[in-house]
Amino acid sequence: MQDNQLVRLEQVSRCYAAGSAAQVRALDGITVGFAPGTFTAVMGPSGSGKSTLLQCAAGLDRPDSGRVVVDGVELGPLGEKALTELRRDRIGFVFQAFNLLGALTAEQNVGLPLRLAGRRPDAAQVRAALAQVGLGERTGHLPSQMSGGQQQRVAIARALITRPKVLFADEPTGALDSSSSRTVLALLRGLVDDQGQTTVMVTHDPVAASYADRVVFLVDGRVTDEMHRPTAQRVAEHMARLEAEPEPDADSRPVAGALRTDGGR
Repeated sequence: MQDNQLVRLEQVSRCYAAGSAAQVRALDGITVGFAPGTFTAVMGPSGSGKSTLLQCAAGLDRPDSGRVVVDGVELGPLGEKALTELRRDRIGFVFQAFNLLGALTAEQNVGLPLRLAGRRPDAAQVRAALAQVGLGERTGHLPSQMSGGQQQRVAIARALITRPKVLFADEPTGALDSSSSRTVLALLRGLVDDQGQTTVMVTHDPVAASYADRVVFLVDGRVTDEMHRPTAQRVAEHMARLEAEPEPDADSRPVAGALRTDGGR
């Protein structure tokens, strides 16, 4: 792994069965790295492998071949227990769905990862995490008493409570209105700028991508381009070109004759 990269995927491939002995190659020998203290957006047409990349990088899915290294640790040789511990201690993950427990308060939801790890949450630490996302006054509120944007900020606080080395976010603003989206994106940007929080975000939204330092573009499970200091207009124009390109002939696909099964990403 290169010294200046906190997360690196090297020649990573991942295939999924798609019925009748057919397969789809979600990732096709991909090599990409993410430096500490940076904010990277991952974009591409539907079915390009964006979410699969995030899941392999975060240790939520195991690639068929290649290496994934996080904070100097190669994930492949780890057993399930060691991999679970690494994810718990070094990786945070935010999904499009907030995944909060409705019967728990914001404070209890944020402290849940610590309880699941057998550690008693420190009340001051939990409140500090909520204050960090602008919800210091909402500690006792249930998810049903908060807006979608507030619930996503609770989810981000929950991901940050273990002080992860890297935060992965899969379409974190996909279920939010534009105002709430801007609040969440500004929060993510601030975490990078103020605390050096390495962040990798999958998004389909050029405006969301414009908050990142770098945009990595995927097509058919491969990195095709990068953009630094992105603007929403430049990202939108690049995505329009990618989506306008004709589909390759079936005979030229790495794995042919199957429908995509990686969640459409």
